[in-house]
Amino acid sequence: MKWLNEPARWAQAGDELNVTADAATDFWRVTGNGNIRDSGHVYGDMLAGEFDLSMRFHGSYREQYDQAGAMVRVDERHWIKTGVEYLDGRPRFSVVVTMENSNWTFAELPNDLNELNLLLSRRGDAIEVRYAIEDRELELAAVLYLPPDERVMAGAMCAAPQGSGFQVTFNNLKITNP
Repeated sequence: MKWLNEPARWAQAGDELNVTADAATDFWRVTGNGNIRDSGHVYGDMLAGEFDLSMRFHGSYREQYDQAGAMVRVDERHWIKTGVEYLDGRPRFSVVVTMENSNWTFAELPNDLNELNLLLSRRGDAIEVRYAIEDRELELAAVLYLPPDERVMAGAMCAAPQGSGFQVTFNNLKITNP
């Protein structure tokens, strides 16, 4: 695995990846405010074809838009990110799809969220996003279009758009064939 926008502080030991998201980092394109930001952190592999990307993670979210989770990225104009985003004082489940412009959806999570599990499955022209709060059963959250013939970078993602940075721990980060 390799970094896109390597953070200043990170460490890996066994199946645990500890990252401090750098301040003023984000992934976003145009919608709502005109900003184009491509400075968030992704630790992943370049992949072609179908795959499953899975992970568990928890973070010390505290500032507006602190975020961690998974990203599947064709390039700076075409990508999907999903996971936890801190919005209006609490964690939310977030999905951003960017095909030239970013589109954002989110759902409620418990205020006392400890850990989230993610599974992203690429099948043909679709990415299926599943998540589970702590040890609950995975639930389907979204089925999203992604061009089927494009190589992608897929892996763990984090960013701190407005804050001074925050810590996140990823466990069991795996990319497997279906």
